[in-house]
Amino acid sequence: MKKAIYDFSLDELTGLLATWHQPAYRARQLWEWLYRRKVTDFAAMTNLPADLRARLADEFTITRLEPVAELRSSDGQTVKHLLRLPDGQMIESVLMEYDDERRTACISTQAGCAMGCVFCATGQMGFARHLTAGEIVEQALIFARQLEAEGERLSNVVLMGMGEPFHNYDATLEAIRRLNDERGLNIGQRHITVSTVGLVPAIRRFADEGLQVKLAISLHAATDEERSKLLPINRRWPLRELMDAVREYIARTGRRVTFEWALIAGENDTPEQAERLGALLEGTKAHVNLIPLNPTPEYGGRPSDPQRVAAFQRVLTRHGITSTVRVRRGIDIQAGCGQLKAEVQRAARRRAKAEPAGEESTDSR
Repeated sequence: MKKAIYDFSLDELTGLLATWHQPAYRARQLWEWLYRRKVTDFAAMTNLPADLRARLADEFTITRLEPVAELRSSDGQTVKHLLRLPDGQMIESVLMEYDDERRTACISTQAGCAMGCVFCATGQMGFARHLTAGEIVEQALIFARQLEAEGERLSNVVLMGMGEPFHNYDATLEAIRRLNDERGLNIGQRHITVSTVGLVPAIRRFADEGLQVKLAISLHAATDEERSKLLPINRRWPLRELMDAVREYIARTGRRVTFEWALIAGENDTPEQAERLGALLEGTKAHVNLIPLNPTPEYGGRPSDPQRVAAFQRVLTRHGITSTVRVRRGIDIQAGCGQLKAEVQRAARRRAKAEPAGEESTDSR
């Protein structure tokens, strides 16, 4: 199998081309074709010698993510991609367009997820494997090409798709640096957000990276008993340890932390829950992102109605906690994390059950 060129850093490409007796500037030219011009064919790299282009094509592939499905929402501003990896695993990416000209890609860091959050379609399907840094970045490149063809540019990236980014820490950090690279996609660090369910050692490690990337914590409950029911990781790192790590992160970086709260009707959208959350975060440099639940077939919860959301938000305001209500995007195209892949898998299982007995043996060789 050919090697994936997006999995190579600029230093690695420079070292490789040196063994091919190519000058260092050839690697920089190659990098520009890959990340600034975003070509998908080595033959298009016209300022590289023909023999070098031929050898690159013999040994490397540029694109590895195969489109399986593309769904566009009726809102006209949301598109979801289901992509197949070379080993057959599938991942999802979403592009969200906003009236203020933001163009945000929500990308995945793993195929599946090991965290097991009960309301999340990805958590329900379990963990398959980590993505490489190249596979993470390629998702953003797909949307960047699409936008540039329309005269626009990708302005923001959130690592909030399938998987837990800090469970795949090294590849996630390499992808962030690649997204930010001024010689490539050149997306500002403050326009990149990484989300975690609360892997405490990774949060502390991230504080030492010297980045201005935004950090979001999936919280969803303000007591250990309630949070452990929704997010099993809380049994490993309970709220006290998580909040200690968050405060340490804020102290080291000076950056505000966003807390994600999926509002589930009758469960975590009550005034009592809002009071607990307010007390937990009071005095912390924090912002709360309130998200009406994206329902999944495997979880019986329902999204909160607007009145309860507004009441929840008023309690946070009394505690001095700023908050916003995330607009639910792409509900008609299953834009929630893992939902499209889960539906494709369910459809495949239904087709398999509908096949006449013995028919599967026709493909055996």
